[in-house]
Amino acid sequence: MNYSELNLNESLFKGIDEAGYVECTPVQKQVLEVSLDGSDLYVQSQTGTGKTAAFLVTIMQQLLSGGKSEGKKALVMVPTRELAVQVEEEAKKLGKFSGLETASFYGGVGYENQIDELKKGVDIIVGTPGRIIDLHESKKMDLNSVAYLAIDEADRMFDMGFYPDLCKIVKFLPGSDVRQTMLFSATLNSYVKNLAWEYTKDAKEIVIEANNITVDEIDQELIHVASDDKIPLLLGILQKENPESLIIFCNTKKMCEILSKRLKLNGVKNEFIIGDLPQSRRLKIMDNFKDGKIKCLIATDVAARGIDVNDLAMVVNFDLPNEAENYVHRIGRTARAGKSGKAYSFCSEQDVYSLMPIERYIEKQIPSRLAVQEEFVEDKSRNVYIKLDSEKKREEREQKQKSFSRRSERKQSGKSAGRYEKKANSNSSAKRRTTDEELAKLSGMTADERMKYYKEKYSNLSKTGSSVSENGGNSKKSSASKNSAKNASSSKNGKSVKNAKNNFSKTGGKKSPQKQNFNGQNKKTALKASAKNNKKTGIFDRIKKFFSK
Repeated sequence: MNYSELNLNESLFKGIDEAGYVECTPVQKQVLEVSLDGSDLYVQSQTGTGKTAAFLVTIMQQLLSGGKSEGKKALVMVPTRELAVQVEEEAKKLGKFSGLETASFYGGVGYENQIDELKKGVDIIVGTPGRIIDLHESKKMDLNSVAYLAIDEADRMFDMGFYPDLCKIVKFLPGSDVRQTMLFSATLNSYVKNLAWEYTKDAKEIVIEANNITVDEIDQELIHVASDDKIPLLLGILQKENPESLIIFCNTKKMCEILSKRLKLNGVKNEFIIGDLPQSRRLKIMDNFKDGKIKCLIATDVAARGIDVNDLAMVVNFDLPNEAENYVHRIGRTARAGKSGKAYSFCSEQDVYSLMPIERYIEKQIPSRLAVQEEFVEDKSRNVYIKLDSEKKREEREQKQKSFSRRSERKQSGKSAGRYEKKANSNSSAKRRTTDEELAKLSGMTADERMKYYKEKYSNLSKTGSSVSENGGNSKKSSASKNSAKNASSSKNGKSVKNAKNNFSKTGGKKSPQKQNFNGQNKKTALKASAKNNKKTGIFDRIKKFFSK
């Protein structure tokens, strides 16, 4: 069926004709036959079948047939930001001459420009669930006038945890009796069907089989290769095929980044797109890829959802997908709208367990062969260690934490309250009690001789009150003479602290006239010196008593 056979608005048909749409794809034919009458429907269809154009043509025709004049609007819900941008671009292309305004709303960017778009007036709202809820709850977006609802990639919505948000948004809208609802999904699982039954009215089911999409138009080839030889094989294929545009799929974000950096070391210009990249960078990469500035794009399944590139020449499954249906999504990026394409899949010892579910899902055995040595091209990055951006960020974070922990060890100002001073190790600063000569002398003694030596040494030490020095126990000034000097200097009137204490004890604890002559500072110093002297004497007395037993 051709678009010219449909009774479409003249301005809409002009945009469709300029976009190059002539004949309807199977999904477009079955959807438009039902949706143009205003009926609800839920559709199972894979990526690359033209389903986006199917629900956009329906929405535009309904708005141009009187819906816009009545103040009605349309809402298109998508799971990712990239898909929102893609649907917006497709809507602007099809509605180029219709006068309908389309805008996309998604997270990761500021609210200002999106609010300005709403103030100007939007007929077709395309957005992700989170941002739609934010704008509605902040009274910036009015959903009461939405009369046409399309939910694209509903199964992916559930996988990403958007089901509660979807239910919340649908409750903001007018009832199903005055609203047309179209739901599209790659698989019609129980969650998708429950959503359709709950929020649609007498919806019709349309199923487009997956194997009708993937087998005929796409040249598929499976190559059995060891994990270590995947990059040399990929380099050989790129050298042989030299594709104008290429998407390489990996199962993990880490593998995407590693492969991107290794290909760059081999002279292959590329970019990788993963969910962790900032939104502005992701959009810039996608724009450059669509404009042909980047020929090779490396992506994960989630990040690649919504990528729609015309005339994509090749898809390479560097890793076989863990889910069979993702194989269809991946190779469906090429051979769009009935065009031909090439899909290579690498199957290593880790990937072989995913092969059988894929072939069972597409109901076809993928042509396969073994990789041969002549296909390999030397990998110049084989012996190079690849440092990931996440590792660099972790190292920077650890360095920052170390820097923060060293702040307590920095020299602090003396005026700082509660400053921290690192305590020195007491063992490292302790004075040696025994010299090397003494150790040599003691090593030749018996136990009784050592006891006698220590007894004489510490007995003499207690009598003189001298301290053991670092150079082997030579006595310095006695602590008694030191204390006498301190006591003498601490007394302002020339009186000794000893006499002052004696007078204090004779009076029975009452203040004597002599003690009253001391000022506060001298009294404190004198008492401290006396206490120190008594403390040392007590230690020596205990040592003497021990050895005299």
